[in-house]
Amino acid sequence: MTRRFVDLSIYLENDVITDPPFMRPKITYQTHAETVVEAQHFFPGVAAEDFPGGEGFAAAEVITLTSHNGTHLDAPWHYDPTMDGGKPAMTIDEVPLDWCFRPGIKLDFRHLPDGHVVTAAEVEAELKRIGVELQPLDIVLINTAAGMAVGNPNFVNIGCGMGYESTMYLLERGVRVTGTDAWSWDAPFSYTAERVKQTGDHSLIWEGHKAGRDIGYCHLEKLHNLEVLPPSGFTVSCFPHKIRGASAGWTRAVAIFDE
Repeated sequence: MTRRFVDLSIYLENDVITDPPFMRPKITYQTHAETVVEAQHFFPGVAAEDFPGGEGFAAAEVITLTSHNGTHLDAPWHYDPTMDGGKPAMTIDEVPLDWCFRPGIKLDFRHLPDGHVVTAAEVEAELKRIGVELQPLDIVLINTAAGMAVGNPNFVNIGCGMGYESTMYLLERGVRVTGTDAWSWDAPFSYTAERVKQTGDHSLIWEGHKAGRDIGYCHLEKLHNLEVLPPSGFTVSCFPHKIRGASAGWTRAVAIFDE
């Protein structure tokens, strides 16, 4: 048996817009010669031309990030201080690794308009269409219009999002990790803000995330390549970086096919 891997992660990079201005990553690249000063901490007086190869020491990068840049896994702590009806919410270093390597299910909602809030009925209808019955701990991935919009300056406003009832539909069936190729699990904030303005209903703010107060769960954001996946028949690996006490961790999410 052989295995095929499909990368579900976006790049961390300076020039492609995948976050609003206030939280974009910054990467400073250092050439081999530019790290000589650091190397001289260990090897005093050794010049760049004296290192093996004569081109300096080692290439490196200095990176300024939030834990929510790039493809990442959000922990329940990100959404609220509590989960499961009042228990302390898990931080990313407390998330069971068993949640992060499980069969994947892809729901295709690319046809839905930007800002649409997916309902439980729409989730149920899509599961019926693809002939899948959810199993506990399946990882459910939501394919939206945002998946093909990476690099679009308006990326954060593209794609549909998951509401409270659609998220609870998944969680009540034992799902504990979900994911989206959009900037957020919820509908883009620009659309939510307009709905809140019109209705005065502040419970609409981050309603999909806030489902985690009732049942603790994690979700992946800014996935990529979901359009190449079938509805099922693959395993998702999404182990997060182990940041103590953090609300999220970066992940190199992949889909694994046994062939």
